[in-house]
Amino acid sequence: ENVDPQKTAFLLRKAWTLYSVTPLYRFHRARLRDYARLLSAFIAAEKQKGLAVEVGVELDIKVAVSSLADLRGSEQDQAAVLVQLSLRSRASSRNSEDKLVWLGWFCSMYGDDLSENVPEDFTCLPLFLTHGAESYTSMVGSWFQKTFDCCFRRLAISPLNLSWMVAMWAGCKLDRAASAVELVFSMPRLSQPLDISYAIHPEDAKALWDTVQKTPGEITQEEVDVFMDCLYAHFHRHFKIHLSAAKLVKVSTVVASAHCDGIVKILHSQYLPGVLMLLTELAISQIQ
Repeated sequence: ENVDPQKTAFLLRKAWTLYSVTPLYRFHRARLRDYARLLSAFIAAEKQKGLAVEVGVELDIKVAVSSLADLRGSEQDQAAVLVQLSLRSRASSRNSEDKLVWLGWFCSMYGDDLSENVPEDFTCLPLFLTHGAESYTSMVGSWFQKTFDCCFRRLAISPLNLSWMVAMWAGCKLDRAASAVELVFSMPRLSQPLDISYAIHPEDAKALWDTVQKTPGEITQEEVDVFMDCLYAHFHRHFKIHLSAAKLVKVSTVVASAHCDGIVKILHSQYLPGVLMLLTELAISQIQ
């Protein structure tokens, strides 16, 4: 609720790739400018390894590391840290703006389960989200791992967690022109890949969830199972296909979309803390 929509607008409607990160050793927030300079030098050195450079054009990567002070849950959470990579061409005019080519940010939203059990020298920012070329993600990840003795791992989202997401988000308040709730399933053991897309009117999805949920503000596994079973039963009645035998690979709602490969797009600033809280929880469970 304390997140300023204007300051976080750039985080919305982008496809973010998720990683979990173990606690950073001796990471000091007062040195963010130094870290930007050191990371810039590291990337420049990595890019020089066997790469051809166009004659007459000198390309630089400009690195900015900053703090997103508003983006935190509890007082124990560290404020989010944003890393931006921009392409700067010295051949172009000095007044031209740098081209943003990669974004990444470390985040902890109500990550108390991890921070409570970690020594003082460690900084807990277990969720890392990236948007941009994989090559830059690799370089930034390598530098952070070497510098702060931490470990990055891709964060996949299981079908069980996807079903929780669609149940939780289907019950959120709707905009006037809300998009459909969509579930994408992958059919196993077929000679040719086959995906099934199942779209539900947002008001119908919310009405179903409201009949399933017993206590507003609380969600149980039983309620999520009943919600999904109702959707499966409706689909089987019309198409004679058992979706329970398929794998849920993607969900899309008015709040956010999420893919099992660990790619998430957040659509509304008011739901940003809630989505990040869930993703932080998933990142911590992978670390522990």
